[in-house]
Amino acid sequence: MIKMYTTTWCGDCRNAKRFLQGQSIAYEEINIEEQEGAAERVMSLNDGKRKVPTFEVDGRAFNLSPYDEKKLRAELGL
Repeated sequence: MIKMYTTTWCGDCRNAKRFLQGQSIAYEEINIEEQEGAAERVMSLNDGKRKVPTFEVDGRAFNLSPYDEKKLRAELGL
C-alpha cells in the first residue's frame, strides 16, 4: 500500500492524488495537520523538512515537492 502524506492546502498533493486516482492506484492519505505524529514522520523522512507530498512505498520514502509526474511514474515503476 502506498502511504501519501499531505496537507489540505498543498497543490502538489492535489496533483499527485489526481494522478494516482487517474491510474486507479490505491493509496492511504495521511494529513500531517490532522493525524498525530504524521508531521514528525514526514520530517524524519526528509532531513527535518515538512515536504509534502511525501510517499512511503515498499519500505522506501520519497517526496514530490515540487510535483513531478515523471519522478512519480519512475518511483512507482509505471
